[in-house]
Amino acid sequence: MNKIIASIGALIVTISVLLFAICMLIPFNFGSYFVCMLLPIGYIMMTSGFCNESDEKHRVAANVGMTFAAVYAVFIFLVYFAQTTSVRLDSLDEQAIRILDYQRGGLFFSYDLLGYGMMALSTFFVGLTIDTDTKADKWLKYLMLIHGVFFISCFIMPMTGIFSSMSDGENSIGGVIALEFWCAYFTPIGILSLIHFRKSA
Repeated sequence: MNKIIASIGALIVTISVLLFAICMLIPFNFGSYFVCMLLPIGYIMMTSGFCNESDEKHRVAANVGMTFAAVYAVFIFLVYFAQTTSVRLDSLDEQAIRILDYQRGGLFFSYDLLGYGMMALSTFFVGLTIDTDTKADKWLKYLMLIHGVFFISCFIMPMTGIFSSMSDGENSIGGVIALEFWCAYFTPIGILSLIHFRKSA
C-alpha cells in the first residue's frame, strides 16, 4: 500500500506539471490554477513515500522535507483557491485585486513564490535521503538536491520589487519562459520518482 500511494503521488506530480506547462502555453489560466492545486496533493503523497523509506540516519532530513512539503501545500492552496473562487467570481475593488490577483504580482504572487521556495527546500532535504543504488536514483537525487537552489530566488526576488510592473496587469513573456523551464526541470523528478517506487515495489 505504501508504494502504491507514493507511486500514485509521483504520477499526479508528473501529470500536473505537464498539464500546467500546456495551460501556460495555450494560455488557460483557470486550468493552470486548478492543476496547481493537484500538484501539492501528489507531492505530499510522493514525499511521504520517500519519508517512509528513510533509515534512522536520514530520518531527520526526511521529516524536515515532509514538513516543508506541508508548508508548501498550505501556501499553494491558499493562493490558487483564491484565484479560482474570489478573484474569478467576485466583484473586487482595485485594492483587493492588487492583493489577491496572482497576475498582478501582489501579496498572493509573493505567497506563491514563497510556497515554491518551501517546495525547493523540501526537495533538497528529501534528496538527502535517497540511496543511489541505480543510475535513475542517482539522477533523481541530484535533480532534487539542485532543485533546492530555487529556494534562494523564490525567497529573495519578491523582496527586490522586481515584479512591481505586474501590478498594472502587465504579463511578461519572461515569466512564462521561466515557468516552462521549471516544468521541464521538474517533470523528470516526477517520472524518476515513479520509476523508483515501482521498482522498489
